[in-house]
Amino acid sequence: MSVKPELYDVIRRPIITEKTTLASEAGAVVFEVAIDANKPQIKEAVEGLFNVKVKSVNTTVTKGKVKRFRGRLGTRKDVKKAYVTLEEGNTIDVTTGL
Repeated sequence: MSVKPELYDVIRRPIITEKTTLASEAGAVVFEVAIDANKPQIKEAVEGLFNVKVKSVNTTVTKGKVKRFRGRLGTRKDVKKAYVTLEEGNTIDVTTGL
């Protein structure tokens, strides 16, 4: 089975923090996704890349902070995260990479 390259455009990278580790105990995995990706696209990409069944997808957009860099104001980019809940018996090991 070949993987479509456009699936990698939807899913950018897994997010590994203390909060996402707690979510993984409930069967959820957190990914940074493209800002214009919608829930059906995210579900299709995760199922296609990892061969798992997705139960639900919840998304959140974190607005970029205004920070100073060498005395000048700049804005960090907005980040969209997808909390992907998997069906019972399905797991994704994000430490192995894509």
